Amino acid sequence: MRFGLLGTGWWADHVHAAALASHPVVEFVGVWGRDAAKAAAVAGRHSTIAEPDLDALLGKVDAVTVAVPPDVQAELACRAAAAGCHLLLEKPLALSPAAAGRVVVATERAGVASLVAGWGFTRGEPVASWYRDVVAPGRWHGGSAYAAANLFQAGNPFGSSPWRAQHGALWDAGAHAVDALLPALGPVEEVAAERGPGDTVQLLLRHAPGGVSSATVSLTAPQEASGMHVELWGQEGIVRSPQPDHGRAPDAMAQMSRQAIDDLVSASESRGPHERDVHFGDAVVRVLAAAERFLERPAERRGERPLPP
Repeated sequence: MRFGLLGTGWWADHVHAAALASHPVVEFVGVWGRDAAKAAAVAGRHSTIAEPDLDALLGKVDAVTVAVPPDVQAELACRAAAAGCHLLLEKPLALSPAAAGRVVVATERAGVASLVAGWGFTRGEPVASWYRDVVAPGRWHGGSAYAAANLFQAGNPFGSSPWRAQHGALWDAGAHAVDALLPALGPVEEVAAERGPGDTVQLLLRHAPGGVSSATVSLTAPQEASGMHVELWGQEGIVRSPQPDHGRAPDAMAQMSRQAIDDLVSASESRGPHERDVHFGDAVVRVLAAAERFLERPAERRGERPLPP
């Protein structure tokens, strides 16, 4: 399968491009970016070409991997789907339900396969085995997720990200947390949220099957408090997600991206939807948007009352 890359940032370069260049059974056709000079640099590092014309690249490939800000991603995904390209997308799918919905419609109309990547969408080992062997067969009544990072410390490649600075942990770490909880507990029908220090947000989710979960997310956590884990409870007792063996080294992330490429290729060949296609990505966006609306309510409408003396 012929792949193109849309994006030129650190993640596009060190993860997506590295995965495509090292993948044994796909052809890395070229890179497109909004900054032509950066596109040329990424292409040069991975032995492919920079294509200045987006439509030209879409016409050369069967699929694209996309690594751009979420609001830009939604527009590019619709355009790529209309050109008949299968889609490997990043989380969150978009920054509004309306934009996410347009991506869903575009993929359905074009009949293309899609996969939304991310910690909860495409997991490295041993987390992937834990979801397959422990989470999937279990009956879970509730759970919690913790996703915190010190993103704006010196040297962090994502610390200068404008969309993360504007939208904070809810839309970045929140996407990880929600996508980690949905497979175990099912669709969300009610959302509440509250802010904490920095950009920290605490989520409370009521799931349609009846369970309740919570999530704590932050991009401004102390370095010592950074991490990601999920805990579930139910008939099988209490289980906690394992930590990936590899940390977050770029080569390990590229390996996870290669797995995502494999999954997208399989979905495109079977013509069956992947469990974490754009519909799943849309569901995550709707939860985050509901939390954002809740946080924007005046305090008195959120039911807050002073504690009695």
